[in-house]
Amino acid sequence: MNISNALSKFFKFEELNTNLKTELVAGLTTFATLAYIMIVIPNILSGIGMPQGAVTSTIIYMAFIGCMLMGFVANRPFAAAPLLAEYVFLAYTVVPMFGEGEWQKAFGAVVIAAVILFVMTICNVRAWLVNCLPACMKFAFTAGLGLYLAFVGLKGAGIINVTDNLTIGNFWDVNTLLAIAGILIIGILMVRGVKVAMLAGLIGVTILSLLLGQSTVPENLISAPASIAPVFLKADVAGVLNIDALPIIFIILVLMFVDTMGTMIGVSAKAGFLDENGNLPNIKKAMLCDSTATVIASSMCAITSGVYVESTTGVQAGGRSGLTAIVTGCLFLTGLFFTPVFAMIPSAACNAVLVIIGILMLANIKMIDFEDMSEGIPAAITIFLMSFSSNIGVAVACGFVLYPILKLIAGKGKELNIPVWILFVASCIFFALYKF
Repeated sequence: MNISNALSKFFKFEELNTNLKTELVAGLTTFATLAYIMIVIPNILSGIGMPQGAVTSTIIYMAFIGCMLMGFVANRPFAAAPLLAEYVFLAYTVVPMFGEGEWQKAFGAVVIAAVILFVMTICNVRAWLVNCLPACMKFAFTAGLGLYLAFVGLKGAGIINVTDNLTIGNFWDVNTLLAIAGILIIGILMVRGVKVAMLAGLIGVTILSLLLGQSTVPENLISAPASIAPVFLKADVAGVLNIDALPIIFIILVLMFVDTMGTMIGVSAKAGFLDENGNLPNIKKAMLCDSTATVIASSMCAITSGVYVESTTGVQAGGRSGLTAIVTGCLFLTGLFFTPVFAMIPSAACNAVLVIIGILMLANIKMIDFEDMSEGIPAAITIFLMSFSSNIGVAVACGFVLYPILKLIAGKGKELNIPVWILFVASCIFFALYKF
């Protein structure tokens, strides 16, 4: 038996109506659209005092591990890597809760939340909750995260100013102009159907930044992989073993749960993997992969590994098996040698990417039935609070509290199930413990 036949048998090419060439192209396509995370995430975390080189290596290793697990164990064409939205929330919301520069404690909370998520997965609780959650709330979480990312990107770019009041920024500032150029470049390329629009936007803005003297070319474009020693096992778990940290751990756990659920279901819908009830068959395998990767990631001060929506580009290119994910993961390893190049990418380019990703995630809002106010109100309040308060935990908890109350008032109590009430009680406990 040759290699091609062996791969075909292992990854079930015939059953999935695919072939080796298609899977290889799909894996390359997914990587090209997702490579930007090696640039954007380290750029964000360097702002809270984390070493950029070590973070870059960690992101790459975790993308490789996540994709390998998703490919070999779940046999799904899903690229699993540390999720950008959660890093943004961690850097701009969670770390300040502990104090400036206290990223070790923030990741201590991540470790605890990751272990809880893993236990929920192996006990089937996670899959049970996902399949029973109201659709309107699933869409609201994704749309709310999108608005939050767009807000962070606009603020970081200087397009808006946030002081005592929300005002427009200085459009003649060089960094603001670079960010606007990035949004326009990516937007135009996406309108034209260019699959590598994000990466092209990052490169384009970097070239403009170099020409304007805002960035400099490093002496060496290629280097040995940066050590992960500065972040490996540096999470301060002991520092968050107190009742004051419980709300923060809850927030992170909810974000892990919501973010991984939204993207996994969304990509599965694009690929035609969902059953007639809108659920993903054998979802536990995929969840076991991302929760295992998340526990490993937390040991390196990295956050949730989940399915990226960019996986849809590989699916659209014909990817149907886990080999697509494996190819993507292997290509990520090449990024280990280009850390100096990533370091010269300006923050303006990264902020432009955040705005565009926010727009993409906002698309789910059209799936919410606003004609039914018992669904529209809790969904809208969740979205508003996520974006306007920058507190995702409070936003999600409000949604979980409002949904069953409004359903009861509307005389639709029969639509409520046990998981909805469990989340209602958990959210009430969260509010009781939360220090406003």
